[in-house]
Amino acid sequence: MSTKLPGLEGKRVLVTGGSRGIGRATVRWLAASGASVGVAYHRADEEARRAVAEARSLAPDGTHWCARGDLAEPAECRALFERADAEFGGLDGFVGNAGVWNVEAKPLETLGADEWRRMLETNLTSIYASTREAARRMGADGRIVLVSSTASQRGEAGHSHYAASKGAINAFCKSIATELGPRSINVNAVAPGWVDTDMSSAALQGEAGRDALALIPLGRVATAEDIAGPICFLLSDAARHITGEILNVNGGSVLCG
Repeated sequence: MSTKLPGLEGKRVLVTGGSRGIGRATVRWLAASGASVGVAYHRADEEARRAVAEARSLAPDGTHWCARGDLAEPAECRALFERADAEFGGLDGFVGNAGVWNVEAKPLETLGADEWRRMLETNLTSIYASTREAARRMGADGRIVLVSSTASQRGEAGHSHYAASKGAINAFCKSIATELGPRSINVNAVAPGWVDTDMSSAALQGEAGRDALALIPLGRVATAEDIAGPICFLLSDAARHITGEILNVNGGSVLCG
């Protein structure tokens, strides 16, 4: 269950990939803490509308809205932030959560250039473009949280393009934390391991799921709420002296194998 965190009441936060999974859980947690939330999404229209309805039920006095777009496309990315300007008149927080992971393994020898390019455009170019727009709109005490992955640190056979995109997000996070620190803007990343969402549910079935579970010292796969809580912590006043960090939220799986 989402709980109220200090220093989020009245904040204006945009969450990409906010219609499902980790993003939607983050929207709920933010709204429960009194924030106004913009939900950016790519395709899931109905889910996005439901996410906004949930936010309104939790924080009826806030401004909650959703907008569709491909953030790797410059015009669509700009349009999203123009909508944020119109709805919010500014931005206090940004969560860069949009991204994809493919269940099917692609060994390097068969990984095509187009597949490589699409993964980096979706997972990395969209983060660059949207984070740049967010930073342009933030004043002092702004917060940026990017969603990375445990795969960025331990590697993931058959998913080198995904791991590379998330490793680049870690480096991007640390670099812009040094740039934006003098403006009192904090930049951090959260690196989940396995999470029980639509994106990973098929990969967690049967023997593959048992193998994944065996590498998690805490003995369970994370829920979306388990990741949303740390994201919202990094957006809150409780994390005001944390920047440039990659926060692992994976049940200890980077410790095993």
